Amino acid sequence: MEECLILVDNSNVFIEGRKFSSRKKGMSELDWSWRIDFGSLLKEVANDHKIIKSILVGSTPPPNDSLWNAAKLQGFEVKTHTRSHSTGEEKAVDTELLASGLKVIYKHPRPAILKLLSGDRDFIPLIRSAYEEGWETELWGFSSSISNELAQTVSRVRLLDAVFDQIGKYES
Repeated sequence: MEECLILVDNSNVFIEGRKFSSRKKGMSELDWSWRIDFGSLLKEVANDHKIIKSILVGSTPPPNDSLWNAAKLQGFEVKTHTRSHSTGEEKAVDTELLASGLKVIYKHPRPAILKLLSGDRDFIPLIRSAYEEGWETELWGFSSSISNELAQTVSRVRLLDAVFDQIGKYES
């Protein structure tokens, strides 16, 4: 059984999932009812590969939010960063994913498959480093959010569009 490392940019998957759900329903605004099912997401992406580690990175939620606990219960190592106080933008999420991924890639005793859930071209250095270490790479994302430049650097692109009903839930 091949091994894999799963890295998830939570905001990318969550926001694009809401947009996809909106389009599917014919809505003009974001579908605020859509939620990720972390266990199903992990199962779909792992695709019967043995998981070395699964890391989910995002912004610090409100204290009463149960999102990160749900992810932890499904097997994710969760890392959060505070949004910028002045702009509200995410800070350090992509670099956290990059650093965490590189740490696993360089320490793991043999090549495996890097499964990256994002669409940001900021991850091209991570993909190149994985290749240099003999790893295969898969990019998972919604079709509307994948950078063409990033897609051209990976071994395979897998669309979350195709497994949308398996990885999340929404109100009809």
